[in-house]
Amino acid sequence: MIAKTFMGLEPILAKELTELGANDVQIGRRMVSFTGDKEMMYRANFQLHTAIRILKPIARFKARSAEDMYEAVKKIEWDQYILKGNTFSVDAVVFSEEFRNSQFVTYKVKDAIVDWFREKTGDRPNVSVANPDLQLHIHIADFDATLSLDSSGESLHRRGYRQEHTEAPLNEVLAAGLIMMTGWRGESDFIDPMCGSGTLLIEAALIARNMSPGLFRKEFAFEKWQDFDPDLFDKIYNDDSQEVDFEHHIYGYDNNPKAVAKAIKNVRAAGLSKDISVALQDFQDFEKPAEKALMVTNPPYGERISTANLLETYKMIGERLKHEFSGNDAWILSYREECFDQIGLKPSIKIPVFNGSLECEFRRYSLFEGKMKDFRQEGGIVKTEEEKAVMAEKRRFKAHREFKKRLDEQEENAEGDIRSFTFHSLERQREALARREAKEAKEKEREERRAERARRFEQFRRDRESGGFKPRREGFQHGEGFKRGGEGFGKRSEGFKRNGEGFGKRDEGRGFGGFKRSEGGFKRGEGGFKRDGFKKSDSGFKRDNFKRNDGFKRGGRPKKT
Repeated sequence: MIAKTFMGLEPILAKELTELGANDVQIGRRMVSFTGDKEMMYRANFQLHTAIRILKPIARFKARSAEDMYEAVKKIEWDQYILKGNTFSVDAVVFSEEFRNSQFVTYKVKDAIVDWFREKTGDRPNVSVANPDLQLHIHIADFDATLSLDSSGESLHRRGYRQEHTEAPLNEVLAAGLIMMTGWRGESDFIDPMCGSGTLLIEAALIARNMSPGLFRKEFAFEKWQDFDPDLFDKIYNDDSQEVDFEHHIYGYDNNPKAVAKAIKNVRAAGLSKDISVALQDFQDFEKPAEKALMVTNPPYGERISTANLLETYKMIGERLKHEFSGNDAWILSYREECFDQIGLKPSIKIPVFNGSLECEFRRYSLFEGKMKDFRQEGGIVKTEEEKAVMAEKRRFKAHREFKKRLDEQEENAEGDIRSFTFHSLERQREALARREAKEAKEKEREERRAERARRFEQFRRDRESGGFKPRREGFQHGEGFKRGGEGFGKRSEGFKRNGEGFGKRDEGRGFGGFKRSEGGFKRGEGGFKRDGFKKSDSGFKRDNFKRNDGFKRGGRPKKT
């Protein structure tokens, strides 16, 4: 089976699976593979804190082309998984030069399944994206394809206890992973001075009490499978033998009254009010706790949410930690190097981790009084051997990191991303990039037009110099051809000249020859159409035939005779 997770949380997930009793645990890229029976699959969904989903592979094959994939999927006996009247959906993650569009892969797999049913039964199953009876997942890396059943359904980070959230809530799986990275399991108090809607507080309480995060979920996808064993799952669900008592306390603070109200509501929904206290307090008013405590917090980065003065906020965090948290460890998740610089403290460890698509770092600050030399002489440990090994890993972020768009991380992590939010700075960068590209494209187009005009002009100049374009072309010389006095139009005294025969001489009429004013059929005083032909007193249409008193008299109908 395969347990999916976020980049950077693979070792934590592998440790969880090993403690759960899974076999053959192998760490991969954003995933951990393992073997186990049906009970292990149920427990993995129900009990793992750092898994996004659990997949059960049903076929592995080579996909060198779309037809290869289609034929391989069509060979599966689909009536083992999809009953008549059931619905299904397909999700795809692709890293391949052959298949660059995950949607195309999705459609091809759907076509193969539908065609199998048409040929075997004459019917076809329906596709349902919202709430399918069976969810399938296909993963393609180069030519290697794995088709799996998704046993989780909705992403496992959606625990079910969250009633309300703030503008940029921390993902539940990431929050649990961060706490587990610290090594804390409830041995001391826990503090989040910038708690937002309380995700870190609730996940800390679940870890401290060893409670299963699946307790709050309404359903899992495997509950719709044909081989679902409800008795086995009820046994797992009702087993609280692994839960432990938590003898310390968890404190959350925030300077936003709305965030505090939401955090309290979520804590109550999880049934953890006994272990968690939330209060309205600004971090700058933070005072040293009476008991030893671990601090884990996720301040604003200036990406999704910000403060009036971001750098001053981090400077204030460093000041509070230095003066009010000595003797304890503080872990801070952030994104910007300049923000970390303002804290003014040297971190003992830096761990790269993705918060959605943001390349962040999770840094630990070991706070002690006096000098580092004195602290070590007294037996203080700043960095364990295991932590030194982590720091020595080659996979490090760049010194000057940039916000990068990673399509593969977004595809994998979209389901477990920080709900649906817009990276406003990324949008601004995209808009600026689009404007710059459009401007460069226009400038390039203008340069090409200028170059083309210059090329044409140069060609014209060369042709002219070589004789291709003479100043006075033959056949159009001023004194020949169509020249003013030439044969083409005749000399002024010939052809169509004003007094020539064509229009008649001036003393022979107005230029139309046979239709002279003083002669011809249209002469005013003679001819069949002269005006006298319509004399007022003659002809059949003279006015008297329509006397006012007869016929169509103005005031009425024609008179009866």
